[in-house]
Amino acid sequence: MTCIFPTALYVIYFKTKTMSDITKCKGTDCPIKDGCYRYTAQAGMMQSYFVEIPGKTENNKFSCEMYWGKQAQDIYEQVNHIVKGKKK
Repeated sequence: MTCIFPTALYVIYFKTKTMSDITKCKGTDCPIKDGCYRYTAQAGMMQSYFVEIPGKTENNKFSCEMYWGKQAQDIYEQVNHIVKGKKK
């Protein structure tokens, strides 16, 4: 069977495959955005973003339950290796 894949669809498919498969954050007024993967990850053409910024300030302290720092990235990579059946 021959598969005809129009060039435009090919480009869209492979461009979207390189985007981050996460919900990104726009980082508006976020003091920790530069250390957060949800802000620094490369966005794709069809990237999803939080509707509302997930971080909040209470009692002069900023917190964000969606923060994705180095520790969260390490955990994600370990789980990804387990799911794919690879050992790290």
